Amino acid sequence: MSHDEDFFEPASWDERYSAEEKMWSGRANPQLVAEAGRLTPGTALDLGCGEGGDVIWLAQQGWRVTGADFSAKGLERAAAHAVEAGVGERCDWWQVDARTFEAGGREFDLVTTHFLHPPEGSIVDVVRRLAPAVAPGGHLLVVGHAPMETFHHHDEKRLRAMWHSADLLPALPDGFEVVVAEERPRTVTRDGREMEIEDATLLARRA
Repeated sequence: MSHDEDFFEPASWDERYSAEEKMWSGRANPQLVAEAGRLTPGTALDLGCGEGGDVIWLAQQGWRVTGADFSAKGLERAAAHAVEAGVGERCDWWQVDARTFEAGGREFDLVTTHFLHPPEGSIVDVVRRLAPAVAPGGHLLVVGHAPMETFHHHDEKRLRAMWHSADLLPALPDGFEVVVAEERPRTVTRDGREMEIEDATLLARRA
């Protein structure tokens, strides 16, 4: 398997999460803070939770959170970080691959996934799989990288995995109302220089 292909597979991420250093900042994603910060805390599912930054932030706001990821090592690290942050008792963990996700009757007041980029535009199928996990009156928040020149250094397969918020609308079943569907600009620092990126942001509410 090539290095480009293994980006999409659990074993590759287990290896990344086995390194001593944190991969991510641990800070919550800004669109989660912007949108979930307006909601009344209840139960939440974060799919593709990685090292648990968003899970921990939600738990600190009073949510009961299930962090889900396909990497066992990532979940181990996330659970340890949640304990360190003093919110371990508010968090549960679920090893599951987004590409085969099934809610299995479980429902949450907030279902969220950030920067999940499965190959070949299959994020639309992931959103279709996530929708049944949203409880009546609950919200679905999906945020990712919109395709931009900024990402020209990525290989072709990873570029094709990026998406615009409008691409996700066909995945929403009847009974979902679109609250936000837009690209939100954000300035980030990469390799010592500032660059503008866009967060493709979809927020939908289930009636």
